[in-house]
Amino acid sequence: MGIRTAAGVVSLVVLAGLTAGAATPRAAPLGAAPACPVFPADNVWNEAVSGLPVATNSATLLQTIGLTTGLHPDFGSYAGYGIPFNTVPGSQPKLKVRFGYAAESDPGPYPITSRPKIEASSDHHTLIVDRDHCKLYELWNARHTSTGWRAGSGAIWALGSNALRPDGWTSADAAGLPVLPGLVRYREVATGVIDHALRFTAPQTRSAHIYPARHDAGSGSSGALPPMGLRVRLKASFDLSQLSPQARVIAVALQHYGMILADNGSPWYVSGASNPGFNDGDLRALNRITGADLEVVDTSTLRNGP
Repeated sequence: MGIRTAAGVVSLVVLAGLTAGAATPRAAPLGAAPACPVFPADNVWNEAVSGLPVATNSATLLQTIGLTTGLHPDFGSYAGYGIPFNTVPGSQPKLKVRFGYAAESDPGPYPITSRPKIEASSDHHTLIVDRDHCKLYELWNARHTSTGWRAGSGAIWALGSNALRPDGWTSADAAGLPVLPGLVRYREVATGVIDHALRFTAPQTRSAHIYPARHDAGSGSSGALPPMGLRVRLKASFDLSQLSPQARVIAVALQHYGMILADNGSPWYVSGASNPGFNDGDLRALNRITGADLEVVDTSTLRNGP
């Protein structure tokens, strides 16, 4: 109960500061890698979109994903849920990984520990942060076999760089984006500040992608289908007082930073790293936010860097 109260108090302070035009506070550092940024401040993941215009096709795209469907936190207190991430020292031995999509994967090697935390769902994402060199290693469909480590695809990111993957390349995510920067992390929620966009999924996507996405995994060219890289935000008019403390912190982030479509999956599933500190009852309050409470952002002017 103490955690819930603290998160609620801090989120109200953040709300007051944003309303007053104060500078946006910075979120909690990345756990065991506090010296590493999760990409530069002028990276699109970290840029606020509350002042950008609504896209002209917003209503159509929202209807396709689901106007009456509520947001679903795809994480919680249970460790077997959500997308975990690992932190390792720079001295961690690196291992060769064989890829199914080798032509679009960074060859590595990858600093995989003897017992890494791997996403329990069918995607088997494995995220690893080298805290000494601030490098992010991400694998999709990672598994250890009798002949060593295998994965569907893999990508390596310098956390201090704005560099994107080559256009057309996948990553550990269908959109060719990093997974880590879009996760809801408990340390952020506990301190009351999430200062980056979140990651979400939709059932059907277009065979196209928009910046910053580099890849797509769509099912048609219809303009009614959302492209990978689509960014939506919670309307400023949404009544945040109806939300419980932890959900409210996430909703504030959705108003200011929004969320980026990064993979195919259930409608409005928001990604996060599970932690026993999460209150699942609090998080379920996000379901009160439906597609009708969101708007697609026109991000045509948004790019990494100055």
